[in-house]
Amino acid sequence: MCGIAGIIDGRRPTAGREAAVRRMIARQRHRGPDDDGLVSHASATLGMARLAIIDPAHGHQPMATPDGRFHLVFNGAIYNHRELRAELAGKGHRFGTQCDTEVLLAAYAEWGRGCLPRLRGMFAFVVWDAQERTLFAARDPLGIKPLYYAQLAEDTFVFASELNALFASGLVPREIDPVAVGDYLAWFAVPAPRTIYRGIANLPPGHAISVNAIGRCEIAPWWHLPESQPGKPGGSYDDFVRELRSKLDDTIRAHRVADVPVGAFLSGGLDSTAIVGLMSAAGAGKLKTFSLIFNEAEYSEQSPARLAAQTFGTDHHEEVLTGRQVAADLPRIIGALDQPTGDGINTYYVSRAAHAGGVKVALSGLGGDELFGGYPSFNDMPRLARWIPYWRQLPQSLRSGIVRQLRKRGARARKLADMLEFARDLNELCSLRRRVLSESVRLPLLAPAARRLAVRQGPSHPMLDDFVFELLGADPAQTVSAWEMRTYMTDVLLRDSDVFSMANSLELRVPFVDRVFVEWWWNQPREFRYNPDRAKAALADAVADLVPEAIRTRRKQGFGLPFPVWMQAELKPFLEETFSASSLANCPWLDAAAVQAEWKEFVLGRDPRNWTRVWTLAVLVAFANRAVS
Repeated sequence: MCGIAGIIDGRRPTAGREAAVRRMIARQRHRGPDDDGLVSHASATLGMARLAIIDPAHGHQPMATPDGRFHLVFNGAIYNHRELRAELAGKGHRFGTQCDTEVLLAAYAEWGRGCLPRLRGMFAFVVWDAQERTLFAARDPLGIKPLYYAQLAEDTFVFASELNALFASGLVPREIDPVAVGDYLAWFAVPAPRTIYRGIANLPPGHAISVNAIGRCEIAPWWHLPESQPGKPGGSYDDFVRELRSKLDDTIRAHRVADVPVGAFLSGGLDSTAIVGLMSAAGAGKLKTFSLIFNEAEYSEQSPARLAAQTFGTDHHEEVLTGRQVAADLPRIIGALDQPTGDGINTYYVSRAAHAGGVKVALSGLGGDELFGGYPSFNDMPRLARWIPYWRQLPQSLRSGIVRQLRKRGARARKLADMLEFARDLNELCSLRRRVLSESVRLPLLAPAARRLAVRQGPSHPMLDDFVFELLGADPAQTVSAWEMRTYMTDVLLRDSDVFSMANSLELRVPFVDRVFVEWWWNQPREFRYNPDRAKAALADAVADLVPEAIRTRRKQGFGLPFPVWMQAELKPFLEETFSASSLANCPWLDAAAVQAEWKEFVLGRDPRNWTRVWTLAVLVAFANRAVS
């Protein structure tokens, strides 16, 4: 795992490029405290900071092919590097290390971009072709590892693993994009390819970018969800469960590949408990597991996490998290952010605990809800989609009246109002499902110029048009799953997991978010994949011999922090300062009076469920006001 960075600029002297890239590497030192490197060739300078996981003594980057043509910087892990090594050795490649970086470089030298479908892992990598003087970069299928870039002129291209590193170059201007602010208020995050900053792009998951000798960029997808092939089951449900267990064992084996200690996050829910159980069954030895607990009992999952740890005999570590501690750490947490987020602080603290507990790699159950059907959306969205045609047949005046009444009620009713007003089918419903702020709330919070831009963008998710075509033929459960994976999971959960785990020099791996596993799962019989009467039934049945029944049958709680409580107590001084007139003066794309009204309504306790709305705003304002280096 690394932080990578680089500049392609034919007009800038080599010394100037190298000084800029060194600053970018230094800004990402937390991503790779074990090693660093830099290389320049012609108009390119590449750099990296390494967290050594596989073959720690070797694997120095940037790495070049023996003939000096290709130079690679790589952030991630290739889990099938041993299999690829054997195949490439048969084609005449010789290896001097046991690391996955050298295998990736040889794979690119052998197959070019054709290596991408062969890779099993999480990655963002960049290759400089010294012969053709071109750059090639790619990102893993589901967006586990990030890659940000800016094209500043026709022949100037800058990239890094973090936005903050781009600014450390001294070449990239820092200007918040009002359009992205509107996106953030809608989705908890800014969907790729946009970022919160004007002129800086986020390479979308499953995409590759090529930059030729004159600086022209070409971006194209290299991976899509498999084409749906509906069919009848070829065997029994029991056969399917046995095969699912085999595939789960396989992804766990792949994600345990490391030459350093590997631990796991353990919340006490089905997903993380299944991961820990599978790791233990695979012979992980005395596994270290890590949980967050709270003094606020209604939020804490201490009991099920302890039950899981006792069941598997893990070396279990509990981190007690308080509102006072979060308040003290907020400047550091906000400073670690690339972009504002309404989520992820839990990952920051459990990652810190894992790092302090002596592991460099941790496995997480992230992705289980999106894949196995753990969210209410798997039932709610198809049910609502069936009623939409009948709703559309009602007189316009009646529909408008109902929508107006819904907008006067709570957050869920307002979200339903958006769906009834704007959605016509399942894809459009799913595109609105993860909205944090409904249109009737979001638009008044924006200043007039930003509001006009938001109206022009419309209420639906920006990837709606592309996704409609990608999901042709998908069944309802696949459609909901795809939207959950490619929006909330990618833009919020995975993005936050990368930022906050790497802020603590921890490599976080997600076995459920695995291309090989997802492609197999995608075309299993629908009636086996998803049971509308029993959330995540297939996963629960596949690990029934491992996971205690009390956890398998436990109602989903969700892993949340006691923010509604803390925001009225320990976090209140932070929020009062954040929503002050002087702080909001630095946010010209927001309507200060509307923002302050939201805060005052929360303080009065009229609707404590709206804490997410207030916190989303607070992080955005604090992000805009933070001190940056």
